[in-house]
Amino acid sequence: MFNYLANPTRFRKIAIFILPFLEVICLLSLGYGLYLALLVSPADYQQGDAVRIMYVHVPSAWLALSSYLLLGICSFFFLIWRHPLAEIAARSIAPIGTGFAALTLITGSFWGKPIWGVWWVWDGRLTSMLVLFFFFIGYISLSNAFERSERGARPAAILALVGCINLPIVKFSVDWWHTLHQPASIMRSEGISIDPAMLWPLLTLFFSFQIFFIIIVLTRMLTLLNELKYLKQISRS
Repeated sequence: MFNYLANPTRFRKIAIFILPFLEVICLLSLGYGLYLALLVSPADYQQGDAVRIMYVHVPSAWLALSSYLLLGICSFFFLIWRHPLAEIAARSIAPIGTGFAALTLITGSFWGKPIWGVWWVWDGRLTSMLVLFFFFIGYISLSNAFERSERGARPAAILALVGCINLPIVKFSVDWWHTLHQPASIMRSEGISIDPAMLWPLLTLFFSFQIFFIIIVLTRMLTLLNELKYLKQISRS
């Protein structure tokens, strides 16, 4: 499948074909998810309506982690097989993952203030997420640090792989250390602890966020491919 999609021309055709369908799915699922989150799901008995920040915060955190994992996978494929489409995918993922990591930190602060009484604490989960954000920034900075972008591709890919060490730290920080951040409620060995009335809006919005992520990544990849095609035409003329 990777070899099939690795052809830029074939990838462009497939991406252009599926993007309109993804956009419709994203709009429908986002609208339905917001309806469930804001109007159907109940307020928490302790946190009140402040818990509704969860419906943005948690999907953003999941996507920040998964997008960095994808960044690491694309970087690995680029380092091993040197395929330019893997680098284009990594360059497309990085700024979007940075945005989700930033949104996680911002919404976490807004959620933490009424619940914890502080905007920020240097606990394991918050600090490791901040480190993840800086790894995203480091990849973007390093990949654009040279006049010729291909010179920054290899060191940026290596940095992306090094940053993958931080992913299990982010995930298991609430289990390894005593922190203010609550433990996992869904992906845990004891089973899901969140009420279904809150779980379904959360999963619906995560699905819509995931589709939105795919749409933006594909759009950025198509843009970068068009830029490369244009530059090649310029160099030949």
